[in-house]
Amino acid sequence: MLEVIILAAGHGSRMQSSTAKVLHLLAGQPLVSHVLGTAREVGARRIHMVVGHDADAVQAVVTAPDVQCHLQQQQLGTGHAVQQAIHNCDSESTVLVLFGDVPLIHRDSLDEVIRAASSGMAMLSSHVPDPTGYGRVLRDAEGAFQGVVEERDATADQRRLSEINTGVLAAPAAAFCQYLERLTNDNAQGEYYLPEVLKLAREDGATVTVVQSDRALDCLGVNTPQQLEQLERLHQGALADQLMSQGVLIADRSRVDIRGALHCGRDVCIDVNTVFEGTVTLAGGVSIGANCIISNSNIGEGAQVHPFTHIEGAEIKAGASIGPYARIRPGTVIDEVAKVGNFVEIKNTHLGRAAKASHLAYLGDADVGSKSNVGAGTITCNYDGANKYRTVLGESVFVGSNSTLVAPVTIDSGGFVAAGSTITDNVAPDQLAVARGRQRNVDGWRRPKKPEETD
Repeated sequence: MLEVIILAAGHGSRMQSSTAKVLHLLAGQPLVSHVLGTAREVGARRIHMVVGHDADAVQAVVTAPDVQCHLQQQQLGTGHAVQQAIHNCDSESTVLVLFGDVPLIHRDSLDEVIRAASSGMAMLSSHVPDPTGYGRVLRDAEGAFQGVVEERDATADQRRLSEINTGVLAAPAAAFCQYLERLTNDNAQGEYYLPEVLKLAREDGATVTVVQSDRALDCLGVNTPQQLEQLERLHQGALADQLMSQGVLIADRSRVDIRGALHCGRDVCIDVNTVFEGTVTLAGGVSIGANCIISNSNIGEGAQVHPFTHIEGAEIKAGASIGPYARIRPGTVIDEVAKVGNFVEIKNTHLGRAAKASHLAYLGDADVGSKSNVGAGTITCNYDGANKYRTVLGESVFVGSNSTLVAPVTIDSGGFVAAGSTITDNVAPDQLAVARGRQRNVDGWRRPKKPEETD
């Protein structure tokens, strides 16, 4: 059985934030949530989360049936952190240690470490161009592993080594527990270093396997806002590359943000400064204009989303045209070849096939039949301050500009609302509804003047 211990107790003082470091967001999710997902991908039966700073907030994010939290009252090093959880692991388990601020480590790398742990201690290392801040892996003249030295304890020659310890370790639980009990804090930091268990195992003649990773993201952690931003861009670039390898056309890989899961069909085009949140599906031939935000929505084949449009919790069907500057709110369904134009807001509404709301309208809690047309300046009055009501338009209804539809109200198929009308009563099929004050033209009327304009 595999159990995973995730270290998430640190304050992260270099983040200069009141938020725990592992709760800062990467691609729309807390750093630690990425690590949790990876732990589950590699088959962890139980996950142990070591919490400390802002423990309640961290626990609130990670709470799940397969997660146990363990409090590290004092942060006395990574070895001390693992000690808080190791005694809760089954002695027959393999234990894998991960870090809550290293969010993008690849499953394949961890699978190798887990396999290597079947015969003893195993660790993950990597060669990096700039090893500053990392512990260095020490080897003898034949290249055999000797140990890990932290940067503050390293000599000048050791600091020039490029092979670093990622911190990821795996071992049988019983052996792990034994070596953890023998840790000391005789070092520059006065802390209990987790990598010391590797040295102890080697001294006992146990097998220590070093798995080398050539994936840059395996060892990139977050300690500063700058590192978080850099990791975000690297991650977003990798996601964009995956999409482009599937035939998606992305105008600028550095100006697209995927904060969840984005699924694309063939010949999808995505312009600059676009944000996708939650789960979004773009069918084949969809075009997304610049500066759009799309959250938890499905966009049908060949639909066009024009610039500066915000779509949330909606279904846009094939061939529809949305925007520019449109806002589509949750619960909305836009049927095939329907059109929603600029400065139109739609909420919890079904807009039928080939229906149009071309500009400057608000449709809330409404059903609009196929081929109906909603004129500029039209609004549905769906809320009385306590309750919401629906407006129903049949097929081929025409609503003139600057009309007010006071729900609950129904305009049957073929109904026609004259511009400027306030509709409070139902309109029968093919009726014309006119509800506005009669115009009067007054002869001899003189415009009022300001005092300074008086003759």
